[in-house]
Amino acid sequence: MDNAGMNLSTMVVVGGFVLAFVFGLIANKTNFCTMGAISDVVNMGHWGRVRMWLLAIAVAMAGTGVLALAGQIDLSKAGVQRPVLPWLSLALGGLVFGLGMTLAGGCANKNLVRLGGGSLRSLVVLVFMGIASYMTLKGLFGQWRSTLLDPVNIDLGAAGWKDQSLGSLLARLSGLDARTASIAVLVGVVVLLLVIVFKDRRFRGNRLQVLGGTVLGLLVAAGWYVTGHLGYGENPETLETVFHATNSRTLESLSFVGPVAYGLELLMLWTDKSLHVSFGIASVIGVVLGSLVMALLSRSFRWEGFASLADLRNQLIGAVLMGFGGVTALGCTIGQGLSGISTLAIGSFVAVAGIVVGSVAMLRVMLWQAERED
Repeated sequence: MDNAGMNLSTMVVVGGFVLAFVFGLIANKTNFCTMGAISDVVNMGHWGRVRMWLLAIAVAMAGTGVLALAGQIDLSKAGVQRPVLPWLSLALGGLVFGLGMTLAGGCANKNLVRLGGGSLRSLVVLVFMGIASYMTLKGLFGQWRSTLLDPVNIDLGAAGWKDQSLGSLLARLSGLDARTASIAVLVGVVVLLLVIVFKDRRFRGNRLQVLGGTVLGLLVAAGWYVTGHLGYGENPETLETVFHATNSRTLESLSFVGPVAYGLELLMLWTDKSLHVSFGIASVIGVVLGSLVMALLSRSFRWEGFASLADLRNQLIGAVLMGFGGVTALGCTIGQGLSGISTLAIGSFVAVAGIVVGSVAMLRVMLWQAERED
């Protein structure tokens, strides 16, 4: 790779690290956690963290949509926007991930944040999640996924769809041109989310959560820009225009399940010159270090292990379920729940619905078990 290709790759890697570093700072400071947000609603009827999540989604959608409409990025090339809808993989993968993250007490992002705060328990969870996700990408679980789940899909491309966005759906149903339909869907969904978020007076008064949700959403949009615009350039070896320093070879934004697996692969095969630090791997490191800095500044850093053998068992089972589910659903609570859904991809809504259903179901089971023990 010559200097031009190296410079683009370095820019993408550094950009991913910086964005994720800020993400880790904010997530630690605001206690941002999708599983925790769902748990707050199920167990206490408190919607504060859910509203923060929805605000982050709305801002990410708005920022990503503006970038796409301005021609800065081409979202049709993103993996989540492929015009093939593997609905069974997305729904089942999301469901399994939701079950797993609840058993593990947090999603991939939350465990990265906890690791930065001193949780050795989260380190074990992340390693097992990474192994399971690598097995789902390239190993035994991957064979099951590719032969049993992925073939069950809807080929939208055969019907003339360029992507699987809600804008394309509206265009097909209404006869509007693609750009007008995309704008209409973007404005409609973002406004609806903002109304839901800000109708609550208590949330409006929580400046930390409002600022946190806004910044997290902007970071996701910035991730698409880094990989889809700054990192989009000529490969000096093939002279093809490619996306530099992404594991998927397409534009990406923040996501953590697959990147943890690729990070383990890089560590184990360090002398393999075909492997390099990618946007995703750099973002995993960035979240941990950002959380570490915030933990040190707030004096909340403390070493933490497993509470009991039962805790260890639940955490490891949850980690394996998250690894399989996150890859099968093409993303986690961040990869689909923020980044994917910010593109208004139909499949991302399916995956997120599966994650929420799986998490609620496991929370109900755990509550039932606790009541029986009492």
